[in-house]
Amino acid sequence: MSHSNIPPAPPAGRRRWLVVGLLFAACTINYVDRQMIGLLKPTLSRELGWSETSYADIVFWFQLAYAVAYLVFGRLVDALGARLGYAVAVVIWTAGHMAHGLASSATQFALARAGLGIGEAGNFPAGLKAVAEWFPQRERAFAAGLFNAGSNVGAILTPLLLWLIIDHWGFSWRMAFYLTGLLGLGWLVAWWACYRRPAETTALTPEEAAWIAQDSPAPTARVPLRAVIGRRETWAYALGKFFIDPIWWFFLFWLPGYLGQRYHLDLKTFALPVAAIYLISDLGSVAGGWLSSRLIAAGRSVNFARKSTMLACAVLILPIWFAQNVSSLWGAVLLIGLATAGHQAFSCNLYTLPSDLFPPAAVGTVVGFGGTVGAVGGMFMAKFTGYVLEATHSYATLFAIAAGAYFAALAAIQLLSPRLEPAQIGASDAG
Repeated sequence: MSHSNIPPAPPAGRRRWLVVGLLFAACTINYVDRQMIGLLKPTLSRELGWSETSYADIVFWFQLAYAVAYLVFGRLVDALGARLGYAVAVVIWTAGHMAHGLASSATQFALARAGLGIGEAGNFPAGLKAVAEWFPQRERAFAAGLFNAGSNVGAILTPLLLWLIIDHWGFSWRMAFYLTGLLGLGWLVAWWACYRRPAETTALTPEEAAWIAQDSPAPTARVPLRAVIGRRETWAYALGKFFIDPIWWFFLFWLPGYLGQRYHLDLKTFALPVAAIYLISDLGSVAGGWLSSRLIAAGRSVNFARKSTMLACAVLILPIWFAQNVSSLWGAVLLIGLATAGHQAFSCNLYTLPSDLFPPAAVGTVVGFGGTVGAVGGMFMAKFTGYVLEATHSYATLFAIAAGAYFAALAAIQLLSPRLEPAQIGASDAG
């Protein structure tokens, strides 16, 4: 895409960055709610008698609900818009999160996790829809990287919040679910009050509005799922998600257990190592979005910018293969932190592909379909992880899979969309 008629620098006006701030906050809360069960796993396993396979089943049901709902939310967000679609998602996931405080068995936890998964499936379709509405192509990866960095902040805050609520204030783990659920309700009020599409926002300057709309295609009618599901470009995104999402789920749900088992950590001593890992991840998320956006601004093609950044990320992740053999806690933190940083940098570039390749009316649908495919991969990974750990008590095989997954994802993207040319959606496809 040519940028010859576009101003070389963005105009005055920061309204679009307020939108990123709201998305960042939502992603932070999303990951606080998502990660709590991983950090409470030792406590809950001891109190409720869970085995590794019992825990894997709870994760599996979360991911099954997430997989189905991701596709539904992709369509819902395209139909309702980012504002209402995101609000619906947060209401559902907050209710599911707080329901954990009522659970007393693995089955009840699985039901609560399913409710959480249904709501959390709306996070990225709505967030990426908002980015597509508020940012030109050259800024989208950076904006996606910034709001996706909230996931790492959420992962950093979770052990600190649990320490504060359970160890410092003396509340039960049940109360921890209720208190953290209030964060979602507070965000919902702010989102409903502040978010509108650019055309509906009176505080937007004409210069910023023109900057946002610089490469927006003409509006199209809503695009049905059948019009995108057969496209190679859709599968480039979906298979990328299939390969990398299970690795992130593995880090999120099993990393606390690994650190606890390998380095004898508990709820009090988790906080600093976990915070360090996800702080490194945050740097990766922002840097990955910045690098591809910088390459585009320097005149490189979107294809080169996205894929060269993703290749660098895959190389950065490769040393995770050796994490099992590291005897030092902080050596392991560094290797795992590099891997999670590489994942986040890779992911924020992958997240921009639907808006790079499809018109705005189809973005939510493509994101939803890809998220479903990624969650299906996560379901298999959850079952496989439980089986491997129950049988071998070793993470070596799992780290080896993590090391190679990003090269597989990039190979699939290159095979299916070698030039990242936009999909041709005609009038006959819309409606």
